[in-house]
Amino acid sequence: MVRGGKKARRLVVDGATFMWSLGHSHRALGQGRYEDCCEALDIRLFKARGRLRIVFRAGPERFVADGYLTPSGVVGTEERRLNLHEPGTARALLDEALARGWQPDNPEAHEIDGWTLYGAAATRRGAASGG
Repeated sequence: MVRGGKKARRLVVDGATFMWSLGHSHRALGQGRYEDCCEALDIRLFKARGRLRIVFRAGPERFVADGYLTPSGVVGTEERRLNLHEPGTARALLDEALARGWQPDNPEAHEIDGWTLYGAAATRRGAASGG
């Protein structure tokens, strides 16, 4: 499994500082081919031990960045797309996770299927049809 990620970035929400980063993983098949691509957005309260990992896996009618046809960090459906590199998208996903009960001061790591937040986050972002 190949994994890649970027340095954490700051996001300030109502006076609280969160750190967030985006990672990508996939299984290499050789000859430049990959499968099981996955984008994961990690969010944590600054200096807190716990974190939220929002995972987007490819599936029927759902795509994640493959680095070939889809740019890095882009997830979506045929109707709309979100760019996980954009701070506004990280904020929309964080807001939705908080609205659904995620506690950022919990010391445990929590993983959630990003597709369960996708529609509401896309609405918050005003994601346009087709991208």
